[in-house]
Amino acid sequence: MALAGARGRLVFALDATMSRQGTWDLAQSLQGEMFSQTDALGGLDVQLVYFRGFGECRASSFVTGGRGLAALMGKISCRGGRTQIGKVLDHVLSEQRSGRIGALVFIGDAMEEDADALCAAAGRLGLYGVKAFMFQEGADAATRATYREIARLTGGAHAAFDASAPGRLAELLGAAAAYAVGGLQELERRAAQGQSAAQLLLTQMG
Repeated sequence: MALAGARGRLVFALDATMSRQGTWDLAQSLQGEMFSQTDALGGLDVQLVYFRGFGECRASSFVTGGRGLAALMGKISCRGGRTQIGKVLDHVLSEQRSGRIGALVFIGDAMEEDADALCAAAGRLGLYGVKAFMFQEGADAATRATYREIARLTGGAHAAFDASAPGRLAELLGAAAAYAVGGLQELERRAAQGQSAAQLLLTQMG
């Protein structure tokens, strides 16, 4: 987590395979929630990471505002391919070594990789104190089990959302971003105010 009054750094990772276009568009429309929720805490720098197609996994530079991130996302279209969550976790570990990462936020609906390998990578992230917030669209059981284990191994949290109710995802993004900047204390403050997303994340992180 970031120190009080300091800027936080968050990696915002999304599955950009073909089935994800609708949720990609939703995430693009909601990503500003992460910035608006953290301005008063010191601000947030966000790096976009996405995978799609045949082995394509890319990361942007860190941006400091919602317009910048929206512009990046607007240039990207979804393409067919398999999930590459392992590459995302390895990338975040590499970034952490060069500068503190407050949190990883991942949005996806599938898991087509070796679960044990993903959990090993998550364990390494956990050793560095980088918490993964795994936000799952839908209710696929195998995906849920792996996302939950990644979250547990990093000390983060898993939550499901339905794209037909975008407010849920917006609240989750805001809560995770608040943690990235203000740490557990800020999340606890929001939970005490009755914010359901903060309460949900805390129940798993505690």
